[in-house]
Amino acid sequence: MKKGNFYITTTIPYVNAEPHIGFALELVQSDAIARYQRLMGRQVFFSTGTDEYGQKIFEASQKEGKNVQDYVDYYAQKFLNLKEILNISNDNFIRTTSKENILAAQEFWRLCDEKGDIEKRIYQGLYCVGCEKFITEKDIINGKCPLHPSLDLETVEEENYFFKLSNYRQDLLKYLKKEKSIIPEWRRQEAIDFVQNAMEDFSISRSVERFSWGIPIPGDDKQVMYVWFGAFINYISTLGWPENREQFKKFWQEGETIQTAGKDMVKFQSVMWQGMLLSAGLPTTDTIVYHGFITGEGGIKMSKSIGNVINPVEIVKEYGTDALRYFLLREISPFEDSPFTMERFKESYNANLANGLGNLASRVLTLSEKYLDECPEDLDNPLKNHFFNLLDKFDIKQGVDFVWNQIQFVDKLIQSTEPFKVVKLNADEGKNLIYHLIQKLFGIAEMLEPILPETSSTLKKLIKENKKPEQPLFPRKD
Repeated sequence: MKKGNFYITTTIPYVNAEPHIGFALELVQSDAIARYQRLMGRQVFFSTGTDEYGQKIFEASQKEGKNVQDYVDYYAQKFLNLKEILNISNDNFIRTTSKENILAAQEFWRLCDEKGDIEKRIYQGLYCVGCEKFITEKDIINGKCPLHPSLDLETVEEENYFFKLSNYRQDLLKYLKKEKSIIPEWRRQEAIDFVQNAMEDFSISRSVERFSWGIPIPGDDKQVMYVWFGAFINYISTLGWPENREQFKKFWQEGETIQTAGKDMVKFQSVMWQGMLLSAGLPTTDTIVYHGFITGEGGIKMSKSIGNVINPVEIVKEYGTDALRYFLLREISPFEDSPFTMERFKESYNANLANGLGNLASRVLTLSEKYLDECPEDLDNPLKNHFFNLLDKFDIKQGVDFVWNQIQFVDKLIQSTEPFKVVKLNADEGKNLIYHLIQKLFGIAEMLEPILPETSSTLKKLIKENKKPEQPLFPRKD
């Protein structure tokens, strides 16, 4: 039996650039899961936000000649706008520079410090500004960080605070050996391997002399929190922790907790963050779901210099929100890397939305409006439980595939039964066929609710009013 309340959060992106298609994927996937859980009758808290501290954000603001707070305010608004652009149903938008998050991060620091898990050390190492972390020699490829090969590594020696993650090796292995601590399974094995063979204590502060754009450390005005430590706290500060203990208890302690993240976040979200929670005496996350990357054609990583970056805002302007949601939830793998090109997008849009769902809805509703006096009152969807079971496994693509299989089935049903001919020869038999088609279309509309919420609402309204669409749901694009 599942716990009653449900909490889900995305990672929080750095605000040093415009929102990109990769984060749009994470938002839309999380939104579909949140909407599905609400349909199941659970009380849901869905959080997202922005990560606004860190060296690369400070440097980006200086490069643009802007005050750093003005800089993060500007870009945070860009991400906040995605709520309307992508029709995201999040309950809160947390910013790491907010007073609530700063106070929560400082309280969390105190808890870990009281546990004896924070100590000062002099550390020398190679630092990647792109990752905002020190990296080890075994991680380096051709003298560069593998994730940021265009950036030079900095040799840094300074006195920092460290979090004793190694104190929790056995506890983390116990946590990770739970079957659904990580989805998909191969990412769980990756996390276990990291804890067993590569996990180390990690630096959680920076000297104010070298870098001041961070959360102040309690009792030490010469250091600020390392961006990862302060940023992780957003996952609980968004619930009002530590002030709003009731809401925290309701969703984090007693509810089911889900985090979504990209595949490069495994050691950060499933190891470092979970170790911090163990130190603070707080419950670990129930499940973290990792998605792959969106790439250009041929698996090439998206890059501004290559010119294959996709702007989700521009797509929505031309094709509409649900068209983008559809592509992200069906044509992109929920767990593996997948290519996104405008050619693939347009081809899929015309075939599956304009000629598929849109055409079917027009055909069925035109028949209904012409031959049925009113909408049937006893509409039901016997297929929804199977559909919901697929979403329950976080395999959203399989769920959307199932809906489109139904669309194709109903299309073939029209071709084989020809109700538009039967109704002229035998009115009752023809009306029964049309009634059956309306039942099927209603079932499709109901299953679309967490996937294409706007389209679902439009279809249900047209079915209830027994009207054909005045305009195509998805106009064909040449």
